[in-house]
Amino acid sequence: LRLVAILKTILEGEKAAVLKRDHHLPLSFHRRQEELKFSLGLQRLQHRVRQIQALRDSSAASLQLNVRDAVPKAEGKPMESELPTLILEAVKELELAKQQVLKRIQIWKRQQQLAGNGAPFEENLAPLQKRCESLVEVHFQLHQQVMAASSELGAELLPRLLERFNEVLSSLVKR
Repeated sequence: LRLVAILKTILEGEKAAVLKRDHHLPLSFHRRQEELKFSLGLQRLQHRVRQIQALRDSSAASLQLNVRDAVPKAEGKPMESELPTLILEAVKELELAKQQVLKRIQIWKRQQQLAGNGAPFEENLAPLQKRCESLVEVHFQLHQQVMAASSELGAELLPRLLERFNEVLSSLVKR
């Protein structure tokens, strides 16, 4: 019992030292900051999806005008070259958002493991579930835009994009 009391005192002292060292900002501040970063990234991604939709709509409208007025298609080319670039940027941002979600899942798993040793653990999965659902929703919106613009993307870019989409979704589901 004396040995247990000594070990307990030592461990409490180490716990106090660790808390003192990392106490400069509370954990809730870091969580809130991370949540805001994810929210901003998701909003930026949704904005990209809307840009792609608007570009596709304006491209389709100008194509109809060109056919009706018998104007050469050369005017529509800048929009066509913009679309793949926008889509690639959006997919890159989607992958970054996925990494943030996977990082948060890994933190939650680690906290769950530490809870077995007596560490405090917040079991609320609602924020994590909301992140996953939001990301999957944007994933499907972007996927729809890519499939709708498949003729403008070409036979080389489309399979690569679809592979990246599948990788994002499968990694989210697996983890």
